[in-house]
Amino acid sequence: MDQLEMIIFSGNTIGVEAGQALAASLSKRTTLKTAILSDIFTGRLLSEIPCVLKALCDALEHTQLTELDLSDNAFGPAGAEPLVNFIAQSPTLQTLRLNNNGLGIGGGTMIARALQASADKAREENRVSCLRTVICGRNRLEDGSSQALADAFAAHETLETVRMPQNGIRSDGVCTLMKGLKHCSKLRHLDLQDNTFTAKGSLALAQVLAEWPLLEILNVSDCLLSHKGGLALAGALQQGHNSKLTQLHLQYNEIQAGAVEGLAKAIESHLSQLVVIELNGNQFDAEDDVVEVLVEALKVWDHEDALDELDDMEEVDSEEEEEEDYQIIDKSEELEESTKTSNEKQVDQLAETLEKTHI
Repeated sequence: MDQLEMIIFSGNTIGVEAGQALAASLSKRTTLKTAILSDIFTGRLLSEIPCVLKALCDALEHTQLTELDLSDNAFGPAGAEPLVNFIAQSPTLQTLRLNNNGLGIGGGTMIARALQASADKAREENRVSCLRTVICGRNRLEDGSSQALADAFAAHETLETVRMPQNGIRSDGVCTLMKGLKHCSKLRHLDLQDNTFTAKGSLALAQVLAEWPLLEILNVSDCLLSHKGGLALAGALQQGHNSKLTQLHLQYNEIQAGAVEGLAKAIESHLSQLVVIELNGNQFDAEDDVVEVLVEALKVWDHEDALDELDDMEEVDSEEEEEEDYQIIDKSEELEESTKTSNEKQVDQLAETLEKTHI
C-alpha cells in the first residue's frame, strides 16, 4: 500500500464520517495518481456531499494525482465549489472527468475559472500545463458558462481531448467555445454531441478546423448543423488540414446530398485514415447516387465499410418555407429577414459555392 497509485470507489455510497476517514488515509498516499470516485453518493443528502468532497480534495492536494473522475455524482453547483482549490492548485492533473454532475451554468463557470487559475499558476511557475483531457458532459452548461470555459481552454493549449456532449449549448455558446478551442493546436478528440449548432455554430467550427492538424475524432451528431452548416463543414475538410481524422460523427444534423458530395471529395483527397463516418438520420435518400459516390471515395483507402447504416433518414419537404438556419426563434419573436450578420452571409456564400461544386 505504500506505493498505491490508483483507487476506485465507484458504486459505493460515502457519508461524511467515512469520507473524512478515507481522506485522512489518502493524504498519506503521496504516490497516488488516479482517483476514480464516480457514483459515490447514492442516497446521500445534498448537504453531506460538499463536506465529503472538501475532505477528499484537501487530501488529494498531498498526492501526485494525474486523473480525477467524479462523474455520475449529482452534486450540482454546491459540489463544484469544494473542487475549485484542488483544480486550481494541482501541478500534476492531466485528466478531469466531470460527466453528469448537474453543474449548471454556475457550477460550470466555477470549474472553468479553476482551470483558468491552474493555467495561470503554471505560467507563473514557468512550466507547461499538464492538463490533457476535460470531460464535462450532461451538465446543463448552456451558453452562460461558455465564455469562462473558452478562456480556460485557450489558457490550456496542451489540451488533447475535450468532451462536452448534451449540455444545452446553442449557437452563440458554440461560437464562443470555438474562439477558445482554436488555441488548442494539439487537439485530438472533440465531442460536442447533442448541442445546438445551427449554421452559425457550424461555420464557427469550420473556420477553426485548420487549427487542429492532429484531430482524430470529431463528434457533432445531433447538433442541428443544418444544410448550410453541413456544406461549411464539408468545405473546411476539403482544405486538407485534418488528414489524421479517423472518426467523423454527423448523425441527425439535417445534412443534405450537397454536403455529402463535399465530404466524399474531402475523403478521396485527404482523409485516408477515416474508418468511421456516421450520417444516419440526415436529409438525403439512402438510395441516392451520392451515397455511392461517398462509398467509392472510402474505397480509395479500403475503408468502404466505414459508413454507418442509413436506416433512419429524414425527408426534405421542399414545400416548407426555409427558415433562417443560424438561430432558434422563440414563439414570442418575429423573424426579421433584414438583419443578416456577416457570419450568416459567409454561410450563404459558402453554401452557394459548394452547391455548384461536383465531383
